This record gives sequence, structure tokens and C-alpha cells, in this order.
Amino acid sequence: MKITWESLVPSCCISENPKPKPKQSKLVTKQSSFHRISVSDFSGSEDLSISLAGSNLHIFSVQELKVITQNFSSSNFLGEGGFGPVHKGFIDDKLRPGLKAQPVAVKLLDLDGTQGHREWLTEVIFLGQLRHPHLVKLIGYCCEEEHRLLAYEYMPRGSLENQLFRRYSVSLPWSTRMKIALGAAKGLAFLHEAEKPVIYRDFKASNILLDSDYNAKLSDFGLAKDGPEGDDTHVSTRVMGTQGYAAPEYLMTGHLTAASDVYSFGVVLLELLTGRRSVDKSRPNREQNLADWARPQLKDARKLGRIIDPRLEGLYSEEGVQKAALVAYQCLSHRPKARPDMSTVVKTLETLKDYKDISTMTFVYIAPVDQHKQSPQKELVNKRNTNSHHHTKSPHKKLTPNSPLHNDFHRA
Repeated sequence: MKITWESLVPSCCISENPKPKPKQSKLVTKQSSFHRISVSDFSGSEDLSISLAGSNLHIFSVQELKVITQNFSSSNFLGEGGFGPVHKGFIDDKLRPGLKAQPVAVKLLDLDGTQGHREWLTEVIFLGQLRHPHLVKLIGYCCEEEHRLLAYEYMPRGSLENQLFRRYSVSLPWSTRMKIALGAAKGLAFLHEAEKPVIYRDFKASNILLDSDYNAKLSDFGLAKDGPEGDDTHVSTRVMGTQGYAAPEYLMTGHLTAASDVYSFGVVLLELLTGRRSVDKSRPNREQNLADWARPQLKDARKLGRIIDPRLEGLYSEEGVQKAALVAYQCLSHRPKARPDMSTVVKTLETLKDYKDISTMTFVYIAPVDQHKQSPQKELVNKRNTNSHHHTKSPHKKLTPNSPLHNDFHRA
């Protein structure tokens, strides 16, 4: 018996009386009343476009996405994650009515990758229904035979991971880092406080995308889960996520709560503070896990100064850094109930917007010396050197604590 890939993966639209497929160039139209569906509500036996009515998502054909990305040209390649490769594309205003001309990022599910149809479907269902300035906008999707693709708004500055850790890149200023942290916090707060709460589950630097003005938007909802409802305190699930970002209680028990996202936010805030990755195997053993190493130092002003990203070159507000460090310290508590909720985090970070990037370092200005006119001090030193050369056997005279030249050296 021949087993096909399609037989192992649920279809996006299954019908008991299949009809010839029309060209996929429709829009998931808006309906008057809209109630968000969960992934668990979708059985896979109905047309996905019907389930997502009200989301205004476009349904693309593979051929359309090939045109948009110039046949997934290598020159348009943006990167690759667990889901698959991502290519930049451009939607022409003539492609279809109601779809404006715009650059897009098209993500293609890699059939041999670590994620599959379930994660693709989760992303479509969440981002197809959730709209917020700090969530990346999903423009449309493609579900054609074995093909699974997603088309998003294009984010020109890429991910926070690339901006923060890319070699030879210009360091992000302190105010920009706080702007990114605030935007990402607002995105998480929106998810946690939605009518049907959402736990993001994979909050990390590579999933925070930046537009041209460094506004942060959360992307990649493949691992997101609906939060606990009613009397439930958590969602039980298999442990998934990224090493270094996952909350310790989630790793131990598989119990997922909004506090798990808060912990992950604390790790990203630490990355912004220190310029270090959440896990760095190239560092000494005790420094490899950023949260474990840095958290004990966040409440001590002296120690805090030593772990701040040196690429900032002291250009930050000390008070602002201390407040941000305190937020990170609280988010990284090993007791989930001791962590603040994301709304509280947002309120605290809002106050940091007004802090200027002022220098915390002392600079010494040395006036240039006129080459044609030596200072009296320099003439005195030269004269003493000349005298010592005439009156001693060796020109390398040892300086004693009481030597005039020794004293002049210290005064200089």
C-alpha cells in the first residue's frame, strides 16, 4: 500500500462530495458577528476559510506565491527557522482586488523540518484572528495539496536576535532597546488579557520582529496555546520551546501558565541589558546560562554595572538601567506567583521611555600641545633628563619615590 504525505497530514478543506478545485484567489470575508475559535474547535473536517470567516485573510495559490517571490529566488531568501525557509516578496496591486501593493515575507513549511501541519494550522488560527500593533500581521495563507505557506507583512529590520547579536552590526542604543522591550511586553499583555487568553510559549529574541522604526512585533505562533479557562490554573502540555528561555516550573512539570511567558520575557530583557545570549556555550560554565548567572547581580548597583552590555559604552541612564534590571529580576523569580503580570511590566517600562541616553562614564579632555612652544613642565623634564645624562654613567636612571621626576610623573 502506498502511503502519501497527504494521507498523514489533515487537509485544510475536506468535503464528503469533493468538487473540482476553483482557483484559490478568494478572501476570507468578514461577517457581522465574530467569535474567536480555538485550535481545539477546529476538527479539520470543515473548510478552514469558513471557520476563519471574519478574519479578512487572503487565500493564495502556490502559483501566486511563486510570482510574489520570483519563484522563491535565492536572492529573496531572508532566513530559515524550525518551520522552514522565509523569502521576501512583493504583492503587485494588480494581483487581486482589495489587496494593496506591499512587500511581504513568505514562509514555506519544510516537510522535513521540526514543525508540521499542526503548527502551521495553529499559526493561521491565532494570527488570522488576533490583531494588535505589536503582533505581526498575517496577510494570508496557502493550503494546496501538500503545500503549506504563510504570507506576513514584511519587517525590514528582521529579528531582535539579528539586531542584537549579529557580528559587526551597530549596537542598539539604550533607548531603542527599551522601546523594543516595551513593544514586546505590550504584545504579550494583549495575548494574556484577551477574552480567550493565549499563552505564547515561545517568547525569544528571534521571534520578535522589528519594523523600520524598531517597533517590536511578535511572530511565529506555532507553539501558542489557549490559556486555562474557568477554575483551571494551568494548561498541561508536552514541554516545547527554546533552551534558555523556558520557565523552570514548565520544564519540570509541563504546566503552562501566563507566568511562563513572563519568565521568558525576563530572559529577553536580560539579553537587552547585557548583550549576551540566553545560552552561550563558549563562556565559562557558570556564565553559560544567562538567567542563572545574571539574576543574582541585578539588585546590586555595583555588580549591575559590570554586566551591562559594554557596547553601550556607558551611554544610558543609571536609574533607568536599575529599574529595568529590577523588572528582569522579578520576571525571573523561580516562584511563578511572585512574577508580575505583563500589564504591570508594561506600566513600569512605560516610565523608562523618558530616560535619555546620557553618559555614565567620566571623560578627560586633554588640550593639544603647541609643537612650537613646549610647556614649562615638559621643558623641565627634558632639562632634568639632559642633566642626568651628563652626571651619571647610565642614562636609565632608576626613579626613587622621592625623585623629582617621579613626582612630576604622578602630577602629569
